[in-house]
Amino acid sequence: MEQTVVKFYQTGTFTVGNRLLTPNQRSVQSDTERSNSLNSGHRACQGCGEALGARYAIDAAMNATQGRVIAANATGCLEVFSTPYPETSWQMPWIHSLFGNTAAVATGIAAALKVKGRSDVRVVAQGGDGGTTDIGFGCLSGMFERNDDVLYICYDNEAYMNTGVQRSSATPPAARTATTMSVGQHPGNEFGQGKNVPLIAMAHEIPYVATATVADLRDLERKVQKAMTLRGARYLHIFVPCPLGWGAASHDTVRLARMAVESGVFPVFEAENGQVTRVLKIRRQIPVVDYLKLQKRFAHLFGKSPDLATIARLQARADRNISRFGLIDPSSDSASDHVSVSGDLA
Repeated sequence: MEQTVVKFYQTGTFTVGNRLLTPNQRSVQSDTERSNSLNSGHRACQGCGEALGARYAIDAAMNATQGRVIAANATGCLEVFSTPYPETSWQMPWIHSLFGNTAAVATGIAAALKVKGRSDVRVVAQGGDGGTTDIGFGCLSGMFERNDDVLYICYDNEAYMNTGVQRSSATPPAARTATTMSVGQHPGNEFGQGKNVPLIAMAHEIPYVATATVADLRDLERKVQKAMTLRGARYLHIFVPCPLGWGAASHDTVRLARMAVESGVFPVFEAENGQVTRVLKIRRQIPVVDYLKLQKRFAHLFGKSPDLATIARLQARADRNISRFGLIDPSSDSASDHVSVSGDLA
């Protein structure tokens, strides 16, 4: 599926861009006929990145399949805030699975549809990073290994937010959580732990793996729509900041997602059959410190005596991502700009 480059003309509002586009060029979210599969009235926190990610992704999936999607949803924030018994915000066939078996439940749904000869109905599994990278990891790997016809979407907010902000294997180094407190000689989460599930998914050589963020709606929608044109196991990892767990302002959710990309903290790419096929280039690299200082979970790195050594290690991790995925063109302005490790520590 080819990416369409759209030039926006800004004239004072953030809405004029879509009005200047023909209907077939507009985003799914700007279409009055969008499915609203995750409807209003749910109980997500103000500025919840996961609510945005789920709305964008599922509406795009529904658009790509003419509304023929069944979703399996792991226990977690998304399930809890959208389905407080006896209410639901889902306007689609939706099933709640256990914390760790969402991929297996989705596989069962896909198998049942195959037996019934319903190739027109597609299956999406979704969960947070806890239910994906930790508790559900075995079922997910099995789904990949069997190449089951399921799109699995992970909404990554980098901790177990629903149960009290405990560390997951997606929690970044140095981050404060309820189980990695900011005490001792090395406060926050340890370096050298965790796992990179997009890379693990690539190692299974499944048809499609991609990362995305809630800061780039068109990129996210395009990747979902592309995934729905393919058969077999597909994996989409969406970066969704959590104001409550990160100690960030609710109005900074999209800003933080964008900064994670522009700093190299979160590489955005696509891969097919184990090979990277496309990356989202960084337009102008920013220091990792600019991203960190907006979050209270990293507040212990700053203060009267900033922890420059730890900040430098986090910058080095981002630089490694940039090198690994080729996120900056050697000839670009960003390549010639020097990014300060310390940035603005004020």
